[in-house]
Amino acid sequence: MSILSRVAEILHAKTNAVLNGMENTDETLDLSYEKMITALQDAKRHTADVVAERLSLEQQIAATQKNMDQSDADAHLALSKGREDLARQALTAKAAAATKLQSLQTAHDAIQAQEAKLSDYCATMQQRIDAFRTQKEVMKAQNSAASAQIKVTESLTGIGGQMGDAGAALQRAKDRSDKMQNKAAALDAMMAEGVLNDPLDTRTPVEKEMDALRGGSTVDDELAAMKAAMATKPNE
Repeated sequence: MSILSRVAEILHAKTNAVLNGMENTDETLDLSYEKMITALQDAKRHTADVVAERLSLEQQIAATQKNMDQSDADAHLALSKGREDLARQALTAKAAAATKLQSLQTAHDAIQAQEAKLSDYCATMQQRIDAFRTQKEVMKAQNSAASAQIKVTESLTGIGGQMGDAGAALQRAKDRSDKMQNKAAALDAMMAEGVLNDPLDTRTPVEKEMDALRGGSTVDDELAAMKAAMATKPNE
């Protein structure tokens, strides 16, 4: 394969890809259907023209046949009256009419054959259009269902952007909550370690530790006293 052929194939493939991306399938199907209808209407108009021509030829054939019959009758009448000259003229006219009739009949047969072909063509085209219309509607319904399914799936998976934005907002809120909880825990730890002080608490660090020890001792002493009282109390 030559380089030019390869380049042509690549350009053709890229063009098809661009067209597929831009093409609205439903509109393309409807446009194709309309073109088929237009073609059928044109074929029917041509068929009507041929039918009109055939009818015209049939009228001419009938008129020519009538002239032939009249010339034949005139020839017999003239000859019966002893007018051989008139009879000859009538027979000459009859011969000319016969020649014309043959030409008209030949043209009529050709036109009739053409009309039959056009009629068959129109019938075949009508069948194809009916089949295409059915396939078109089925395909449009399938495209619509597939498009709806894609949109729902994209929404559920976040590809479509709407659910994706909601998921991103939820993640940002969770990250913010985690940061706030971590910050609160860090502040509690710093206050417990004395790194941070309550501005309303004027005690020194030593006083705070002593108060904590005294609070713990008071609870321990009270707990010991309760245990002793329960041990010495007689069972009822």
